[in-house]
Amino acid sequence: MLVDRNPLATSAASVPSGVEPLTGSKFFTEASVDSWLAAGLVVGTALYLYGVYRLRLRGDAWPPLRTFCFLVLGFGSVAAVTVSGLHAYDTAVISVHMIQHMVLSMIAPIFLALGAPVTLALRLLPKSPKALLLSVLHSRVAKVVTHPLYAYALFVINPFVLYFSGLYRLSLENAFVHELVHLHFLATGCLFFWPLLGLDPLPNRWPYPGRALLMLLSVPFHTVLGLTIMQSTTLLGGDWYPNLGLTWLDPFTDQKTAGGILWAGGEIVSVTMLGVLILQWIRQQEREARRVDRQLDREEAAEAARIKSDSEGTDEITRAGASPSGG
Repeated sequence: MLVDRNPLATSAASVPSGVEPLTGSKFFTEASVDSWLAAGLVVGTALYLYGVYRLRLRGDAWPPLRTFCFLVLGFGSVAAVTVSGLHAYDTAVISVHMIQHMVLSMIAPIFLALGAPVTLALRLLPKSPKALLLSVLHSRVAKVVTHPLYAYALFVINPFVLYFSGLYRLSLENAFVHELVHLHFLATGCLFFWPLLGLDPLPNRWPYPGRALLMLLSVPFHTVLGLTIMQSTTLLGGDWYPNLGLTWLDPFTDQKTAGGILWAGGEIVSVTMLGVLILQWIRQQEREARRVDRQLDREEAAEAARIKSDSEGTDEITRAGASPSGG
């Protein structure tokens, strides 16, 4: 078993020791649900399912794919890296922490956005709470924090601030700060991906060319950060990892692995999402083309009906003038 890393400790004296090698079975045997993040997942799942249930009670449909994206792929991926046995190693193995980083900031937010929880809430809330939520969504603060450029700046700059300052060491020493870092990863990822891919009504939503460009511009930053970590001769967290005394793991080798995860994972997710955005853009153009075609068809039908009506009126006048009524 793993030795407790003293979650209430706030100093370097809480350096964990006696950590056993990470194996596949540890993913299950070292799972823990005693964090407030785990409690948030439970509450969020219950609220989402209750909302879907309420919609069905009144006869409204809610796409099952949205529920699957939000709960299974979204919350499920968060739980996989924060509640499972990986959480027991995230202050002992740098590469495990980097897996958490990638999932919380780049994978889970995508599926949470596709789950459209704000749309679900707007369809269920009574008039007053619904008006309050809409006022929040369209407030000045929301317009700032959801602006693609602001979210982009947070998304690409924050990792550099975390890993190359004392914040990372503090997150290793203090369990509460460590959980806040997890929440911060998730929040910044949601702010970045929600306006790009989400289905919810948000201010500052750019057209698809701008979204694709922003996604493309995020790729170099993950590459630079990953390569910097891989090539660094200084360990992240200072002497934290060497002081663990793990005979089965070399901190420098593990840090290179962590940098590679960040580099490769960032590029894979970014390029994949770029492809998704382009596909959505193409589909939008196709829908717009069909809408224009339908409008043109309606206009042509109306014009044909007008011409026919005018022609029938002219024929009637002609017939009336040619009648032998005047002898």
